[in-house]
Amino acid sequence: MSSNSTTRPKLTVVVMTRNAAHLIADCLTSAAFADEMLVLDSGSTDGTIELAEKLGARVVVDPLWRGFGPQRQHAQTLVSHDWIFWLDSDERITPALRASIELALTTSAPTQAWQVNRLTDFFGRYIRHSGWYPDWVVRLHHRHHYRYNDAPVHEAIEVPRQQLSSLSGELLHHTSERLDEYLNKSTRYAITWGEARAAKGKRVTVAGVALRPLWTFLRKYLLQRGFLDGGHGLLLAIQSSHYTFTKYFALWVAQQRRQR
Repeated sequence: MSSNSTTRPKLTVVVMTRNAAHLIADCLTSAAFADEMLVLDSGSTDGTIELAEKLGARVVVDPLWRGFGPQRQHAQTLVSHDWIFWLDSDERITPALRASIELALTTSAPTQAWQVNRLTDFFGRYIRHSGWYPDWVVRLHHRHHYRYNDAPVHEAIEVPRQQLSSLSGELLHHTSERLDEYLNKSTRYAITWGEARAAKGKRVTVAGVALRPLWTFLRKYLLQRGFLDGGHGLLLAIQSSHYTFTKYFALWVAQQRRQR
């Protein structure tokens, strides 16, 4: 753990996992400077738990899945230290980001939170356009002042603008190492999103299901300059339009079910 732990507030890095054995070692190695690495595991069967413990993490196994927002809220109750940095199993803290985190800990008031710029790899290329970059996400905060919202997917920490600062360095996001895993996760997120929207009374027409993916493609590839990401940008725009179709198709299916 960090050699600076006696000169700065202590930090817990929190990772939520399930069957992430192929990712967890690089993830936790990048976070080894923290005073505590907490892994909240939802019931892995692939050796994730054993690997995480071997790398020095404190692992809590809880097979009850609450949705991403509530799951993160639960994880926050388990940390040992006041400052939390949230890290996904497919993310890596760069050395520059680590230095920025440690500096922030020595200067931050408890009411201050910090966002980090995430750089995502899409099947072999880091994407710097297409609406994927810059990708600022709030990840460092004091446990007594902020927490994630209740969203089942695409959860977020809501921080007043005047209390939010930016870390330097980048958070590397390797979300697409395996095509089957990528597509399965994308579909799972889309269906969860659609069902949650339907439960709130949201509706979509057949025309909306058909046309929204086209708009997504045009926005990603042209307006957000995905063409500058080369062939990866073209395929990303197509995949994003498919994700949009699945989201709104899931919403349409859920509303049909509720009507019956």
